[in-house]
Amino acid sequence: MSNKLRSNFEEGSTRWAVRRAQWIAMGIAESDFAKPKIAVINSSSGLSVCYQHLDEFSKLTQDAIREAGGLPFEINTIAPSDFVTSAGKKARYLMPTRDLMVNDIEVMMEGAVLDGMILLSSCDKTTPAHLMAAARLNIPALVIPCGYQLGGNCHGKQVDIEEVYKGVGTLLMGKMNVADMEEWTRCAIKGPGVCAGMATANSMHCLAEALGMALSGTTPIRAAGDKLREVVRQAGQQIISLVEKDIRPRDILTIKAFENAIRVAISIGCSVNTVRHLSAIAVEAGLDIDVVAIFEQEAAQLSQITQIRPNGPDRIEDLDRAGGTRAVLFQLRHLLNETVMTVNGQLLSTLLKEEIVIDDKIIRPTDKPFRPEPGLTIIRGNLAPSGAIVKLSGIGTGNRIFEGPARVFNDEDLAMMALSEGRINDGDIVILRMMGPVGGPGTVFACSFMAALSGAGKGATVAVVTDGELSGLNKGITIGQVMPEAACGGPLAIVEEGDLIRIDLHARKIDLQINPDLYAQRMEQWQPPVRTLENNWLKIYAENVMPIEKGAVLGKRGG
Repeated sequence: MSNKLRSNFEEGSTRWAVRRAQWIAMGIAESDFAKPKIAVINSSSGLSVCYQHLDEFSKLTQDAIREAGGLPFEINTIAPSDFVTSAGKKARYLMPTRDLMVNDIEVMMEGAVLDGMILLSSCDKTTPAHLMAAARLNIPALVIPCGYQLGGNCHGKQVDIEEVYKGVGTLLMGKMNVADMEEWTRCAIKGPGVCAGMATANSMHCLAEALGMALSGTTPIRAAGDKLREVVRQAGQQIISLVEKDIRPRDILTIKAFENAIRVAISIGCSVNTVRHLSAIAVEAGLDIDVVAIFEQEAAQLSQITQIRPNGPDRIEDLDRAGGTRAVLFQLRHLLNETVMTVNGQLLSTLLKEEIVIDDKIIRPTDKPFRPEPGLTIIRGNLAPSGAIVKLSGIGTGNRIFEGPARVFNDEDLAMMALSEGRINDGDIVILRMMGPVGGPGTVFACSFMAALSGAGKGATVAVVTDGELSGLNKGITIGQVMPEAACGGPLAIVEEGDLIRIDLHARKIDLQINPDLYAQRMEQWQPPVRTLENNWLKIYAENVMPIEKGAVLGKRGG
């Protein structure tokens, strides 16, 4: 195999000579030089509990690669955290970190010419970035989802990061005091890993397995536990096998694999953000597919077979114990493309023949769903001609038609102020706009307002329509990722205070209820706001980010 490795440079060449000198100085044995050279992509950071355990698991992964006959190299990247990197510039840096990480990995992998990589995935932006990088570089790779954290108990109440997040609204409305919130923050997170619940991080962990890019039976998984240690040992062996057999990400990330992942996302009520991330991974994989349209098509025939928080009472550890993503795939198997390849080196059909114990009180068969509607769906209308995303699983089973006056905000802080001052009323439809990838630039958090709204007890009576960033923890009447975004001339830009908006979730429609001639006039007259951007990363991002329909990847605008 060694003669075929792209990392083995021609003897006597400059690249061969200078690298030998470097590695000898580093104490690497010369007998290791011809082995498969495997990167361990580690986004460890002292800033966030999501990454607290990764250095330990990076070392274990490197040991596993050595035992399997490879030569490991740790590569560190940036480490975005949705609850930490969101602090500055109203979270504008957060979404762009995903694509910065993809390019970070490309530079190190292609610059050094390594043979394969294991990607230690943790927080929300990390897993999609890792899958995007794998798809773009198309060298043998596999993802290790590095697990979820647990919540705690606070005076008899189960408290996790979702409760803290929603509690801000309760605090704003004077229904809770700061001392109680302080106590919650002491109880909410017990150990390392990503947010408990079916938020974006756990959603993308599950979808990494559903796509075939994580080892079967590895999601969701408790962070820093013995099971994760065993997964690391398996991954060390498997990455060498992938290199030997030359199984590459684009052999796995096919259209059929994306269809499978979308069916899983819809059926378990994944985060709304999975739509943009799957779109981005498909773009990087060179696939000519419309992920939004596939979501729309598949949602028409799927039901919700789990109810993991924030979609219901069950917890992410319940999904883990019940059989996890592998059990979900088994319950959906009659709807899936089972001929797809996986990083196990086997077809999905082979993996689903292996014995599996499923708790169908947590993961139901498709003929006995928790709800006879999809967890995620796409709606369209004159306010979202290219689509918008609704997490039906986070709304409840009440009224599916919502009509009310628009309350328009171009700044989330102003919306939060209006909420705290009692100026957001039942029946209002709050518009949070100019917050998309171009408008931010970099998506602005709209999810803090939605969480505050739920905490204030208005999540079921006030709707939110936004082109900004939502959290997988959000629930309530939320219409997210409105496309095109307002800054690109999408109709959200022409909504005025008091305009009547109608949301019909039965018909999957969202419309601005104004005269068609007035609608056309406003669209024709609209001009993008004049702004001066600082000469920084956000300016580079704004000038190069593609439409959100394309996953907001970097490339030629509008391409």
